[in-house]
Amino acid sequence: MATTAHGSHGPLAGVRVVELAGIGPGPFAAMLLADLGADVVRVDRPGGAGLGIDPAYDLTNRNKRSVLVDLKAEGGAAPVLDLAERADILIEGYRPGVAERLGIGPDAALARNPRLVYGRMTGWGQDGPLAERAGHDIAYIALTGTLSMIGGPGEPPTVPANLVGDYAGGSLYLVVGVLAALQHARTPGGRGQVVDAAIVDGAAHLATMIHGMLAAGGWQDRRGSNLLDGGCPFYGTYETADGQYMAVGPLEQRFYDEFGRLLGIGDTAPDRGDITRWDELRTVIADRFRTRTRAEWTEVFEGSDACVAPVLSLREAPHHPHIAARATFVEHGGLTQPAPAPRFSATPASVRRGPARPGADTEAVAADWGVPGLASP
Repeated sequence: MATTAHGSHGPLAGVRVVELAGIGPGPFAAMLLADLGADVVRVDRPGGAGLGIDPAYDLTNRNKRSVLVDLKAEGGAAPVLDLAERADILIEGYRPGVAERLGIGPDAALARNPRLVYGRMTGWGQDGPLAERAGHDIAYIALTGTLSMIGGPGEPPTVPANLVGDYAGGSLYLVVGVLAALQHARTPGGRGQVVDAAIVDGAAHLATMIHGMLAAGGWQDRRGSNLLDGGCPFYGTYETADGQYMAVGPLEQRFYDEFGRLLGIGDTAPDRGDITRWDELRTVIADRFRTRTRAEWTEVFEGSDACVAPVLSLREAPHHPHIAARATFVEHGGLTQPAPAPRFSATPASVRRGPARPGADTEAVAADWGVPGLASP
């Protein structure tokens, strides 16, 4: 496993980002910007953001610096607007109207810095009937139809942690949005703007291909009945003799032929092209996988194009030979964690600092950004 070093700046070196502390997709988006070299200053609130874990382990705050500001106190908005005046991007994840009530909404911030990109991260978006409602990842992906696709037939939808909504449909779309807006702001005649990143929008957008298949009649609108949702017997997971699992995905015929040969069912399995026999084929595959352990099947398929892989746990993954060879995980400050992604040939990114401790960098940021009011008692 690789270790990290200080000093690598990444492709966003020189970009300044203000993150108004929150939980979930906002901090993850800011972490991604920080990983890529941006100077991210997290404005923490007295008492913390509410995640409920020791800040030393909150990896979404790595590569950042933190200042402490009580936005509800008299004059609390002033230092944040001072930071916004010097920033390229600001990220907030409040409910609609909250930032405005605190005096740090888009109008106030853009008045101080017309080229500021003001990124707003919410579940429901800035408008619409549910905009003012509380919510979490699971509700957002539920209303977009995305959750309905995940899980087996006749079973409740499977909750994919908070990866599909918060991080894929939320954080990543926010990052794309603020970087696109930053590009515009830096063009001749360009100006700042507000980026409304709603998880419902992003989660729906993720399923664009599926909607096309649905319209073309190539996707059934019921869970576990399609090529890519577990309905297909050669695209799914199978239990092994030791209670572990193998992931199977040989969609193309040539890969499937190799899969069948290595699994030992090539001459006896039902025709995969006969959908009416998919249940029978699934049983044949499942019975065969239960005859050996995960380690044994991993060895069988090693080096093949059968598109089969062991299902590893979070603790196992960093030690897989391929994952280790690519340094997909790194160790910094005693914490094993995913390395920054993607990779850049000329401006490599790195984990330079551990999780920011609330308020620990106030004096340094005040000096670096030229905001002496931050350091005032």
